[in-house]
Amino acid sequence: MESLEKRVAKLEFHQSLLLEMVDETKKPFYSLVIRADLTKEEVDAFLSFCQELAEQYERQKAEGLTIFTPLLVQFAGMLHPNLPLEQTVDAMLAQQLFVPLMTELKMLIQTVN
Repeated sequence: MESLEKRVAKLEFHQSLLLEMVDETKKPFYSLVIRADLTKEEVDAFLSFCQELAEQYERQKAEGLTIFTPLLVQFAGMLHPNLPLEQTVDAMLAQQLFVPLMTELKMLIQTVN
């Protein structure tokens, strides 16, 4: 029987091959998550935070606020260090996740750059 370490190494290799076969244009955020080596718990926490931020964005927008830079700061501050800011926002937009929020963050990033 193979050792556990050899089995894990084989699984990691097979995962890397499968990742190369995946069309990243269909699920770019999930592809980014895999490449960043995030756990399910980290992704769940991130998506939960995004949901809270999206709700906060909608409330602020309904109240008439027009400056959302603090939301970008919050988003960047909670982002996992393995997830690049602009690439994550682009991937989430492409995958249709939190579209209004990500659209606003994308505009803010472009303004800053």
